[in-house]
Amino acid sequence: MALIEELNEQGNKLFKYRSNLPVPFAVLGLAIYLYNIHVMGKEIHSLTFEIGCLAVGLLGQLIRAITLGYTPKGTSGRNTHGQVAEELNTKGMYSLMRNPLYLGNFFMWFAIILFIDVHWFSILYIMCFWMYYERIIFAEENFLRNKYGEPYLKWTMETPIFIPRLMGWKQPNLNFSIKNVLKREYSGFFALFFTFALFDLIENFTRFNQWHLDDFWAYSLCVIGSITIILRTLKKKTKILNVTGR
Repeated sequence: MALIEELNEQGNKLFKYRSNLPVPFAVLGLAIYLYNIHVMGKEIHSLTFEIGCLAVGLLGQLIRAITLGYTPKGTSGRNTHGQVAEELNTKGMYSLMRNPLYLGNFFMWFAIILFIDVHWFSILYIMCFWMYYERIIFAEENFLRNKYGEPYLKWTMETPIFIPRLMGWKQPNLNFSIKNVLKREYSGFFALFFTFALFDLIENFTRFNQWHLDDFWAYSLCVIGSITIILRTLKKKTKILNVTGR
């Protein structure tokens, strides 16, 4: 098999499981974190440091929210069965970079890696993320090139792959839809806070032999958890979050 075909096949396979990348890093990261606490006697993180890590994750969530708020139906999404693109999306965040959702993912997951506070583990994450998503992006771009041809090639020549340019925003034709964001992103938002709270809970048990959440994470998890339950109920039981025309 030619390399170009092999990369395309790998990318399509990895595309289906792209949401699973954080799992092995979270498990390994937790083990490293506990080792540093229990064996190496690592000092407790300051609340400022923890909030700083959370801010990195919220930056990723913000990038995803801006992207999805302007997204038309049949383009960006959480589909895992295969590539979907009913139209070529080149406005909004897609006028600044070609893969804004993946950039958002990077920051959301990197927030947890930073919290573990081990330099070599952060570097390992960056390397694995790039190798993993490089193949997915390759497969996606091959799909879009075959489907849209010259308009797609023109867009790629003007737009960076991953690192956004600071100018050149093109206003989307659609209005921003907060409903679309709430409907599609509440689970990822909750997962971010839940993971931080889980690390804090396990750390406190390891250090003090008692199940206890620090106040900031306890209150945050209660608020975010309540919002998540409400949004999930609205999504499953009502049509309040449905967006017409998308």
